[in-house]
Amino acid sequence: MPVEKLQREIARALGEMGVSEPGAIVLERPRNPEHGDWATNVALALAKPLRKAPRQIADELVGRIDASAAGIRSAEVAGPGFINFRLSSDYLRDGLVRIVSEGDAYGRSNAGQGKAVNVEFVSANPTGPLHIGHGRQAAMGDAVAELLAWDGWAVEREYYYNDAGEQIARLARSVWARYQQAVGNDVAFPEDGYHGGYVGEIAQSLAAEHGDRWRGDESSDALDEMRRYAVKVLREEQNRDLEGFRVKFDTFFLESSLYGGGAVEDTIRRLRETGLVYEKDGALWLRTTEYGDDKDRVMVKSTGHPTYFLPDVAYHVSKWERGFQRAINVQGADHHGTTARVRAGLRALGLPAGYPEYVLHQMVLVMRGGQEVKFSKRAGDYVTMRELYDEVGVDVARYFFLMRRAEAQLTFDLDLALEQSDRNPVYKVQYAHARMWSIFRRAEVDPATLDAKSADLSQLSHESEAELAKLLLRFPEEVHLSAEAHTPHAICAYLEEVAGAVNSWYHAGNRDATLRVIGAEVTPEQSRARLVLARAVQVVLRNGLAVLGISAPERMDRAEAADTVETAEAA
Repeated sequence: MPVEKLQREIARALGEMGVSEPGAIVLERPRNPEHGDWATNVALALAKPLRKAPRQIADELVGRIDASAAGIRSAEVAGPGFINFRLSSDYLRDGLVRIVSEGDAYGRSNAGQGKAVNVEFVSANPTGPLHIGHGRQAAMGDAVAELLAWDGWAVEREYYYNDAGEQIARLARSVWARYQQAVGNDVAFPEDGYHGGYVGEIAQSLAAEHGDRWRGDESSDALDEMRRYAVKVLREEQNRDLEGFRVKFDTFFLESSLYGGGAVEDTIRRLRETGLVYEKDGALWLRTTEYGDDKDRVMVKSTGHPTYFLPDVAYHVSKWERGFQRAINVQGADHHGTTARVRAGLRALGLPAGYPEYVLHQMVLVMRGGQEVKFSKRAGDYVTMRELYDEVGVDVARYFFLMRRAEAQLTFDLDLALEQSDRNPVYKVQYAHARMWSIFRRAEVDPATLDAKSADLSQLSHESEAELAKLLLRFPEEVHLSAEAHTPHAICAYLEEVAGAVNSWYHAGNRDATLRVIGAEVTPEQSRARLVLARAVQVVLRNGLAVLGISAPERMDRAEAADTVETAEAA
């Protein structure tokens, strides 16, 4: 990456100045592009230890930097001691060759060194269809996992099925009531039951398969049959919906296994051994305040039943013992209150602070025509994930779920999602990719056979070409930073920036025929060089969309039509 190459050269030059351990060399992009491509305040940071004026340090440092080794064209001292750097044209040309040569691998790194990381997401209770909040979490968790994989981590995607507890018992009672009604036994539906139409569907299916076998049977065995059947049906439906959304998991972990396998009891025993467990009001408490929680937490209620907190701790102990010394949970903002207590319980058992990491996302508001869309015909009181992506398409749904930072509430504008114009951000990005393909079709060149090394890339001398090349070379850095910070929305913003630069470059040819990729006013050498740039654009857009789980179409009607018009104008 450009930044790493420059940092290494700055560190080397500082070593010549007697600074063997300069600390972190921070490079930032100037807000004003006219000031260069990178800037550093390292001279100001070293003024006190070196007992020199920052500008004096900066002047000496600039004099010692090998521009070629740093990949820069120039280094200039500004203000009290800032240093501005401009990337060299050779570096840009070499970078384009690298993009084309690496192809699908461009943007991948070994920063994670193959270490294991567990990414848990969705983890919805199997009590109904997945809703739009689950959709945002599915897209986000999958993108976070993919970013980490691109950054060199060995990622395991995990789904935690909460198939035990009161919510599942309520589902069983709901299905039992609808089943009784289906077989002609008039019973009251529980007030706290699940009212969605899907409960009736499950009951009807149960009645079709088993007849009136459990008519009037209120035994625990009957309820267990209802519970097992309902959970099985809903799990299968959720899995189908997730697969349709291009989300797959490596591991499905059942909460019930924590009880059946003795993990919950073992966690109670181990926590007792810490000396932080005490009894109060008939309940068993853990002194989580010892580890920063705002109050101590109940582990086991006076009824003898564990709280949600306890199996959560046992579950994360399982992750650690399965070899995941790094774990990331992508969850809704309603889990905010659980993070401190879970971490405290884990620290009490000797796990490190900050384990697991959390990505908490805010709710989704679906709008159409300026009005909120609230209800599903099938789920009853919410919009399902499947209904949403069936209407707008998987690509659009995933992109819209990802394009805002997790902690921001997301307004999903259905009208914008269905619009085929540059106002729709995913359309804009995909259209830029399809436009590059249309260029190759008109040039009658297979982009996969393009030899970037033999092209004279010095022909790329226009400002729009240089700016686009600089932007494309940022992709590996964008992936790495987004993987570290769990911010797939930053990739969306970057791809939209690339698409904007592609449009600027492309339309420069509409204003000046000598800047076109192909045409009577363009030399063969210029055409070959610009085809390399077009291929680099293809690679970056395709790879960036792949990180997000979104397709990169080769054809879009508007791209073909627009390029046909441009060809006619050129003729």
